[in-house]
Amino acid sequence: MTKGLMISAPASGTGKTTVMLGLLRALRDDGLVVQPYKSGPDYIDPAFHLAAAGRSSFNFDTWAMDPSLLAGVAAKMDGADICVAEGSMGLFDGVATRGQTGFGTSAETALHMGWPVVLVIDVGGQAQSAAATALGFKSYNPDLPFAGVILNRVASPRHERLTRLGMKKAGVKVLGALPRRGDLKLPERHLGLIQAVEHPDLEAAIAGYAAFLRDNVDLEALKVAAQGGPSGPAQALPTPPAQRIALARDAAFSFTYPHLLEGWRAAGAEILPFSPLSDQAPDPSADLVWLPGGYPELHAGTLANAQTYLSGLRKHAQTKAVHGECGGYMALGNTLIDKDGVRHQMAGLLGLVTSYEKRKFHLGYRRAVLQAPLPGFATGAALRGHEFHYTSILDEPDAPLAHVFDADGNPVPETGSRVGNVTGTFFHLITGEAS
Repeated sequence: MTKGLMISAPASGTGKTTVMLGLLRALRDDGLVVQPYKSGPDYIDPAFHLAAAGRSSFNFDTWAMDPSLLAGVAAKMDGADICVAEGSMGLFDGVATRGQTGFGTSAETALHMGWPVVLVIDVGGQAQSAAATALGFKSYNPDLPFAGVILNRVASPRHERLTRLGMKKAGVKVLGALPRRGDLKLPERHLGLIQAVEHPDLEAAIAGYAAFLRDNVDLEALKVAAQGGPSGPAQALPTPPAQRIALARDAAFSFTYPHLLEGWRAAGAEILPFSPLSDQAPDPSADLVWLPGGYPELHAGTLANAQTYLSGLRKHAQTKAVHGECGGYMALGNTLIDKDGVRHQMAGLLGLVTSYEKRKFHLGYRRAVLQAPLPGFATGAALRGHEFHYTSILDEPDAPLAHVFDADGNPVPETGSRVGNVTGTFFHLITGEAS
């Protein structure tokens, strides 16, 4: 049984990602095989985890994944010495379905796996009062194992001493105290962090985080605090939608859940990467072309002028399946309008027209019941996924692909589209529901 920890926080923006990356690398430098995980539907953090730990990171999602798939994801820890999971948002933030809270939270993942929580608290602007926050999180769910706190953005030795006194009074263990430094913030854009492949010097940054944690955090205490492990036999990951899958992979298209790709490969599918930004056409022998989400809005001019890519994609769509998710869906559409109001002609395989000139925020879990086949799924199949983008939809004229609902069962207007062999959705697929 591989023990683990959940790195979480009271809220987003407290520094848990930099703590996570530094901890992964520091443990790896100590000679441990470290298995990283991400709790919740995040497309960006797992790539940073891979860079820090040297081992692929996978998402745990207790809202979208059934126990069988959770067991399959848990099985990826085989051969590891320790697991470290990064939470999403605040520890108890998730879906409130029919008035009941707690679904899809980092706390739910920690409970499911038996992983004690390490709470990263930004203590800027307070001292002993931070202990009240820590005590509230520790006692909110008495069944949740709680290892202690890492104090972040500590202003001075006096500030640290006062904050530690408060934690001692509250009975909360302090596992580390990180001095305030302005260079420990990862660069961001409108979907959160920039992608790992875009970081100007990611290796140096991660090495710096690791050294910083080693100087200020009790790594041995964290190793001792790790507990839990998988319950039940390992199960299979999702099966592939085709045998030979041409997968767009570059800075414009990179948001694919690692458990999907792992499941496809494990079942014998061949993944054939290609780069639209480098004007590469999908492999003509592929059975399916899959365009993931990403940032096509940042590269719309390049994509519009990539004639080899566009002609190859259009030729493939005449006889075989093409599917796009979120950014990939936009790239399959007719027009993408960038933030400056410039119109860019996309592949034109769907009639979709989208705009970033007037941003509209879309965020949340999605349950979709297909009105037509999607590669790997028959009409009537129910899928679970997640939608996160700032796109305004100006026109979505084609036949809808699915009836789509939020986590509470309320219908959402982004139904996806289908024309011939081409399909697209605004949600990122996590899994199909068991029939």
